[in-house]
Amino acid sequence: MTKSLKSKLSAGDLTVGGWAMIGHPASVEIMARSGFDWVAIDLEHTATDMACAEDMIRAADCGGAPALVRLTNNDENLIKRVMDAGATGIIVPMVETPDDAKAAVSALYYPPKGKRGVGLARAAKYGAPDGFKDYQAWLSSEAVCIVQIEHINAVKNAEAILSVEGVDGYMLGPYDLSASMGLTGDLDHPEVLAAMDKVRETAKTLGKPGGLHVVEPDEKRLKEAAESGFTFIAYSIDTRIIDTVCRAGIKAVKG
Repeated sequence: MTKSLKSKLSAGDLTVGGWAMIGHPASVEIMARSGFDWVAIDLEHTATDMACAEDMIRAADCGGAPALVRLTNNDENLIKRVMDAGATGIIVPMVETPDDAKAAVSALYYPPKGKRGVGLARAAKYGAPDGFKDYQAWLSSEAVCIVQIEHINAVKNAEAILSVEGVDGYMLGPYDLSASMGLTGDLDHPEVLAAMDKVRETAKTLGKPGGLHVVEPDEKRLKEAAESGFTFIAYSIDTRIIDTVCRAGIKAVKG
């Protein structure tokens, strides 16, 4: 039996996911069919609307990969909508305190575990016989909540954040983290590296899988991320993959 994404995270298995910023189902389906363990649909830094996001979630299902939605912010109404649309889970930006993490988990689950409102949308098969019952059972055991540690305040609160029940893992946000430290974009600065190491070591102690986004489509850096102990890795972005391959092709014949 194939392991679910939540089971893989819990077991510490290495998972590598794609990242979709192009608001079109084809991009997600291509990545899902390529063999990625999951695909993240980015709502934070794109113009993708909710209707398109639902179609992208469908495309992930079609391609056989769980869909995680990176939210615009930690908003309970948005969490409800993307989960109702059929997402496997959420990636929550700018989680700085354990209360932020608790709010995200609460918005993800139905009572008594959370406070999410109940609706007979796509996830519950639009109210078809046993649709809601099956979804309720799936939700309680398989939904995924990933918090983004991307502020120096979050680094200071890392142990408390990652100890919140219902948090399945974390993803570092090096750019925003460096900005919060007054070192915007200086990702190799010793203080930024030390902050990232602190989170990684804290998570290792707690048994929570660590995430990193390898933004450029660089196979060497992907391998290095896995070898350094990260087990929840996003590999590049659809936009960067297209740009990189196009430039390489042009350079090969004109360069």
